[in-house]
Amino acid sequence: MRVIGMLGGMSWESTAQYYRLANELVRDRLGGLHSARILLSSLDFADIESLQVHGEWEEAGRRLAQSARELEAGGAEMLVLCTNTMHKVAEQIQAAVTIPLLHIADAAARAVIAAGLTTVALLGTNFTMEQDFYRERLARSGLTILTPPPVDRAAVHRIIYDELCLGIVQDRSRQIYHDIITRLSQVGAEGVILGCTEIEMLISQNDSPIPVFPTTRLHVDAAVSLSLDIESTPSSP
Repeated sequence: MRVIGMLGGMSWESTAQYYRLANELVRDRLGGLHSARILLSSLDFADIESLQVHGEWEEAGRRLAQSARELEAGGAEMLVLCTNTMHKVAEQIQAAVTIPLLHIADAAARAVIAAGLTTVALLGTNFTMEQDFYRERLARSGLTILTPPPVDRAAVHRIIYDELCLGIVQDRSRQIYHDIITRLSQVGAEGVILGCTEIEMLISQNDSPIPVFPTTRLHVDAAVSLSLDIESTPSSP
């Protein structure tokens, strides 16, 4: 079993889901008392969030790259960055190590294509929805990406940072997301990528009129499959 290196803490709420899911998948696939081999580097999200807000992405990338090097030195044989937004600096991280960084957008794209869809909505932080680093990565796979209008983007972003990153899960916020997804489906979205690892705390397939693609679960599935050297078979949302 290859050792999975996790760059986490951004936020720790979703990183906890990464750890849980990885161990559950290994247990399900190997049975018995098997669990995942994991090294975790957990950063202080307050520091990273401040760098995000001030546009200091190069410094954020430098800090993540240093953590990645430490994970490799500790024995990690692959890396997963436990956040969608910070994949903005994925190339900087990959350049700092010799082990592979599994890109979360690639895992999402594979699942969408496997489902036979071509046009999907993307929900995430404003950084993820508005900047090119994530949408263009998905588009390379031939997908058409739809994002909400500005007012809805602001609501999605606010709920992530003011609620989900703090472990707050509210029914009224779930309804807001449901309504946004519904509007996106009405303008052509065949499915929706939950492009923020915290969103899965709030939204499941039961909360969406179109297929949901949970990036946390899909990312972990890809990591566990590589760890166990088996073909990735993403589980249902």
